[in-house]
Amino acid sequence: MNVVLTILLTVQILSALVMIGLILMQHGKGADAGAAFGGGGAGSASLFGASGGANFLSRSTGVLAAVFLICTLGLAYFGNLREAPTSSGSVLEGVVVPSQQIPGVGDAPPASDVPAPAAPASPAAAPDAGAAQIPGK
Repeated sequence: MNVVLTILLTVQILSALVMIGLILMQHGKGADAGAAFGGGGAGSASLFGASGGANFLSRSTGVLAAVFLICTLGLAYFGNLREAPTSSGSVLEGVVVPSQQIPGVGDAPPASDVPAPAAPASPAAAPDAGAAQIPGK
């Protein structure tokens, strides 16, 4: 599968680079108006003929655009066929927290070692226990 992806990617990059070169070699629409008034040399049209250069370059650009599109679709299709990942990519999946360091989690010590919780002195003192923790204004 990696070989197919590598070939498609190579063909796509090469077609993109050649297509950029062909587009830069083409004349714009306004270049014909300048040539009608005496501008522009005749040497540029002699390579492919009077209008053969424009037809050749535009057809080559169209073919390379089609190759580029087919390679893009192929890369999208084959890129989604990869095997399912074993993990979701979360950073927290690899974290190992030892249960002994978290208070109240893990193996509880024997019942004889656990001190009994202190009972409030009187029922009236229980509501005031949290009042000391609230900061005053």
